[in-house]
Amino acid sequence: MADQEAPFTPVRVGARDIFPPSTISPAAQKALSDGAAGPGLSWPAADNADGWRRNAAESDANWEKMAAPLLATIRATIDTTHIAGVLCYDCAPSDGVAADSPVYLFVHGGAFVVGGGAFAKLLGARASVRLGARTVSVDYRMPPDHPFPAAPEDVVAVYRALLETVDPRRIVIGGSSAGGNIAAAATLMIRDRGIPMPAGTVLMTPEVDLTESGDSFRTNEDLDVVLRRGLTEANAIYANGHDLTDPYLSPSFADFTKGFPPTLIQTGTRDLFLSNSVLIHRKLRNAGIDAELHVWEAMPHGGFLPSEAPENEDIQKEVARFIRRVTGTAG
Repeated sequence: MADQEAPFTPVRVGARDIFPPSTISPAAQKALSDGAAGPGLSWPAADNADGWRRNAAESDANWEKMAAPLLATIRATIDTTHIAGVLCYDCAPSDGVAADSPVYLFVHGGAFVVGGGAFAKLLGARASVRLGARTVSVDYRMPPDHPFPAAPEDVVAVYRALLETVDPRRIVIGGSSAGGNIAAAATLMIRDRGIPMPAGTVLMTPEVDLTESGDSFRTNEDLDVVLRRGLTEANAIYANGHDLTDPYLSPSFADFTKGFPPTLIQTGTRDLFLSNSVLIHRKLRNAGIDAELHVWEAMPHGGFLPSEAPENEDIQKEVARFIRRVTGTAG
């Protein structure tokens, strides 16, 4: 990287305060303000397996406490089950769904290393209600004990099992952050193995380039109040020594001229992963793939959290509209 940058003149950015803009909702402004005062994420060294295990255990314990009262308010049924041997949360709105409704195969985020258990269950239940669709949230295996390719293989296994009872034209695979990476990688595996492809993919602020070479990894560093810097350590323990440009690790490097489903990509102007979304969208479009890119004003990684900002609801409306479009089902 240094040799590539040496011949060029950088833009020098002076120290300055950047306030939440007036162009977003009051709830979103507050989320940015609160986030600015919060601590950034920190990870163990990539070779510290025990440190990663402790980190995951702490995260799981915290989410167990936070998720219980939230799950109590969600009008959804949740079946904790194993599909193709993979732990999943099969969720549906309490008032049910039509027999021919879409199925959203959802992959949680968490930097590849956290986010299973209660977090995955909560997100699956929320998605089912907000989308009005059956949502299968995959509690995939994670490092340090189960690095790449365990996670996308788990998603492929669940997808194969769903095909026994669900037409692939009714299935959409989606995920957020690391989950967006895994959703895209699993879809590439499905394509390359000759399995019928899903109706679409949803990539929410996806970590689809583990080399983190995009512009926004520099321009939005510290500006993103959710992810202040890249995920170098987490990416390394997930990759487990594999080449980071392997398309199953970094789907941005895939050859999409071989085919890919219609895709919705979501990001924000303050998202550290903004470049990931912009670059994969352009690659998909250049390959002739039906791809939508939705960018929200001043939004950091993962949305305006933990608020109920209207912008967050707008994301869910766009995802619901997209799923209905690509599956050909009524809204």
